[in-house]
Amino acid sequence: MHIVAAPDKFRGTATAAQVADAMALAAKRAGATADAVPMADGGEGTLEVVGGANRSSIVTGPLGDPVEAPWRLHRHTAVIEMARASGLALVGGAHGNDPLGATTYGTGELIDAAVDRGARRVLVGVGGLATTDGGLGALRALYPTQRLRGVEMAVACDVRTRFVDAAEVFGPQKGATPTQVELLRRRLERLCGVYAETYGVAVGDLDGSGAAGGLAGGLACVGAELCNGFELLAEEVDLYGRIELADLVVTGEGALDATSLEGKVVGGVAEMAASAGVPVLAVVGRADGTAAPGRGELISLSDRFGPEAAMSDTVALITKAVLDYLGA
Repeated sequence: MHIVAAPDKFRGTATAAQVADAMALAAKRAGATADAVPMADGGEGTLEVVGGANRSSIVTGPLGDPVEAPWRLHRHTAVIEMARASGLALVGGAHGNDPLGATTYGTGELIDAAVDRGARRVLVGVGGLATTDGGLGALRALYPTQRLRGVEMAVACDVRTRFVDAAEVFGPQKGATPTQVELLRRRLERLCGVYAETYGVAVGDLDGSGAAGGLAGGLACVGAELCNGFELLAEEVDLYGRIELADLVVTGEGALDATSLEGKVVGGVAEMAASAGVPVLAVVGRADGTAAPGRGELISLSDRFGPEAAMSDTVALITKAVLDYLGA
C-alpha cells in the first residue's frame, strides 16, 4: 500500500510538516510506503509547503518597527508569506495592534527585495495580517511600480471576501472596535476610487480582493492574479499527480467545520482524491459535525482520545489514529 499524507496544520499544536510526518510514520509502521506532502491554503505554512525559507530581509513591521522576514527564492520564483512582514503575531495579537495605523509597507518591501534579487515570479501567501490598509502601504513601498513589469505575481487567497467587506469581516479579528470598523470601511471605499483612477482596476468587484485586509486587492491593481491558495500550492507540488499513485490519501486539520470544504486543504485534498478514485481519511483535532470529507472517513482526536489529550499530545495521537485505521 502507498499512502499520500497531505494535511494542513493543526493550529497551535502542530505544523503541517509535523502532521504529515506523523501520518507517514504510521504508514511505515503498518508496512506501507508514504509520501509526506504538508499543505496550506495560502496562509500560514505556505513557505513550508514549498520547501521552507532560504532568504531573509529586514523590513518595516506592521507598526513601524523593523522585523526580519524569512522568504524563499528558487529558480527565479520567490515565495512570500505576508504575515512574516505584516502579521498580527508580530505585534502580540489583537490586543497589541493598532487597527487603523497598521501598515503593509513591509510586505511591499519584501516583494521589492525578491524582485531585486532576480525573482521573475512571485507567489504571495495571505493570512494572519495585522492590517486593513487595502494594500496602500505595500504599493507605496513598491513605487514606482514599473519595476514589476515582466514579473508574474500570484496571490494565494484563502477567502473570496471582496475589498470593502474586509473591514467588517476581518477588522474585529485585528482588534478593531465597531467605530474603527466603520472608519476602515470608509477608507477602503475611498481606496476603490483611488485605485480605479490610478490603475484602472475596479478592485471592489474582484472576488478575493478583501483577503489580508484588502492587500490582495491592492496587489491586483499592479498586475497580481488572485488565485485559490490551495489550488495554487497543490499545483506547485504536483499534489494531484502524487495522489494518482496512492492507494489511500490521509489529510487533516485542527478544526473541521463547514468552511473546511470551501477552498481549504481538507476539502481540496478530498476532491482531488475523489477525482483520482482514491479513498481518503481525514484526521482532525475536532469536528463540529457540519462537514465530512466527501465519501471519505473521519477521525476526530477529541472524540476518540478526549479534548485535553488531543491538544497536548497531538502528533503522537495522529500517528496512533492512522495506525488504528490501518489495523496495525
